[in-house]
Amino acid sequence: MRLSHAIHAKVGDIDLRFETAAELFSPRKLDRGTLAMLSCIHFEPADRVLDFGCAYGLVGIYAAKVVGAHRVWMLDNDPAAIECTLRNVTLNEVTGVTVLLSNAFENLHEVGFTKIICNPPYHVNFSLPKLLIEKGFNRLAVGGTLYLVTKRRRWYENKLKSIFGGCRVREVESYLVFEAVKKSANYAGMGSRSATAVPRRRDARG
Repeated sequence: MRLSHAIHAKVGDIDLRFETAAELFSPRKLDRGTLAMLSCIHFEPADRVLDFGCAYGLVGIYAAKVVGAHRVWMLDNDPAAIECTLRNVTLNEVTGVTVLLSNAFENLHEVGFTKIICNPPYHVNFSLPKLLIEKGFNRLAVGGTLYLVTKRRRWYENKLKSIFGGCRVREVESYLVFEAVKKSANYAGMGSRSATAVPRRRDARG
């Protein structure tokens, strides 16, 4: 992969630098939708954060600057994205983060996240966001929150309500930021039946 662009920007009060490549999402400037989502998230010192679909690392690296690198996991299914993220982790001096090449949650064994954050692709079918919402629920701690940004409302709102029991939707510029809190160990409406179990293993770096 040949790195073709450099971005130097301030997010909140944090200076960040990124090297990007043409084949990655939003390579010339920080994506406005992702920035809209970040503007709605308040990170706490004890957070355990998953950047799902990290691209070149904006969300995870920003989170690592706020909560500490060892409390952040970043994954993507694109080897080019992972290569770029690893470069940017070093560039921004947050080398304690965990970066994984993974098809969805396949190679991630960690659970108990307090925040899972994702900017899913807008113009595809709903198979990926469906998996993210259903399986992401299982990876969250009770009280943890799933954040999504998109421009499509009805499907996301209905799906989040069916799994989490409800969600908050904020309009930021032309984007919709969804926030769904895991209030119990079970999917909404499941009663005493448990959601699909995930083995409780922790990465040694967690």
